[in-house]
Amino acid sequence: MVDLPKKKVGIVACSGEELPEGTITRLAALKVLEQLRPEDTVTICLPLFLAGGEGDRAFARFYPTIAIDGCELRCAARGTEMYSGKPAASLVVSELVNELGLETPQGTRRLDAAGYAAVDAAARRMTEMVDELLGKPWSRRAGDFIRLDEIGGEPAVAPQESMEATCSCGSGIPVRKVIIEGKSVTLVALPLIFENFREQGKLPQDGTARELLETVKLYNPIPAGAEETYAETLLREYAAFSAEKEAVK
Repeated sequence: MVDLPKKKVGIVACSGEELPEGTITRLAALKVLEQLRPEDTVTICLPLFLAGGEGDRAFARFYPTIAIDGCELRCAARGTEMYSGKPAASLVVSELVNELGLETPQGTRRLDAAGYAAVDAAARRMTEMVDELLGKPWSRRAGDFIRLDEIGGEPAVAPQESMEATCSCGSGIPVRKVIIEGKSVTLVALPLIFENFREQGKLPQDGTARELLETVKLYNPIPAGAEETYAETLLREYAAFSAEKEAVK
């Protein structure tokens, strides 16, 4: 098993600037990331995510995420679902304001008092979501929650190490693209897996292919019937990875 980051919650906020609610999403997200739950959360950059940022997309596939949107268009939630999977939780500021009976916020870059009240309310709600998500068992391989009846009761929650607010692009979850049957496939944690095998002195030979496949399957879904093709590709990529490392010695 490779050494992968501990479970955290990713927060992706909408980037809208034409509405006060768009500013509220970003300020509320920052409050959670920097003040309320800095050790338990990372930020996902929505523009980079939509533009094809593999680090952000890998994180959103690998860990639960909260999408916070300003309005009913739900750009952050829809973008996350389109490229990585449905967010584990979502929040819409305009709906929260109505739910709590708050005054309608005004201003965009400079919020009024009602706007800052909405920031505090959204930050509190996201904090509750973070705490709830961290209390549930998460499957990295499936990218979804594990049912409690499958593991026999409530799971123990591992303590989190204290960290500053961070971005998912620095989350330590590297990816590597490989070509399988003519298609580009992004495999999460593959560089770490290759490095781990290399440190153990495992050579890129036939006997290593099955072990590589089984390790990759821990963190990535493998389509039914494609295991042999994946194993061959992984062995070829591991040979190339090993050659690259030898070349820079």
